[in-house]
Amino acid sequence: MSLISRNLQAVHDSIAAAARTASREAAEISLLAVSKTFGPEAVIEAADAGQTAFGENYLQEALDKMAAVRAARPGLQLDWHFIGPIQSNKTRAIAEHFDWVHSIEREKIAQRLSEQRPAHLPPLNVCLQINISGEASKSGAAPEQAPELAHAIAGMPGLRLRGLMAIPEPADTFERQRAPFKQLHQLFDRLRMQGLALDTLSIGMSVDMAAAIAEGATMVRVGTAIFGQRHYAK
Repeated sequence: MSLISRNLQAVHDSIAAAARTASREAAEISLLAVSKTFGPEAVIEAADAGQTAFGENYLQEALDKMAAVRAARPGLQLDWHFIGPIQSNKTRAIAEHFDWVHSIEREKIAQRLSEQRPAHLPPLNVCLQINISGEASKSGAAPEQAPELAHAIAGMPGLRLRGLMAIPEPADTFERQRAPFKQLHQLFDRLRMQGLALDTLSIGMSVDMAAAIAEGATMVRVGTAIFGQRHYAK
């Protein structure tokens, strides 16, 4: 087994253990491998180990990586998730090349993605990013803005609203990690009661994955534990 395949197995074991502790089925929780800053060879190695969903933050890096993976493995079918902040001038390329977007926080961005989604592709799967901890430095809509924004997005033909995403502020205990995830799950349930067909809670990373799973995560985003330490360009 390669290092990445061993790491993937370890992450899946951690997901299964957290699910058992929370009296949940591991099959309810999907793994998004965050491949930002890692090259196409790392994506291919993970794909060879069975991983199919990959998360990217930086548009041009992602587009180059997608092209390189397609060139190396023409028949490989992967799901690409955009998980970074979205600028208006990037929406067309995101709408054309990604399967999912996790980081919608404004109606204007959602409208552009919907209008620019190519007609031959299925609607773009999207999550509404919520700034659940209220941090000034974090992206995301305020929780009180969520109902109006979610209903607006649900009516856009080029999009399929799947659920909510959040990146809470770091916490030093399991219970403190759980608290914002619980708030997000309550918001998720309220939106479902309002008639929105949501099925995705994109919460939890390497450091707080168990707490997120305890509070209903259906998708966890893990990078370093799969691919190793990131080396950012200077």
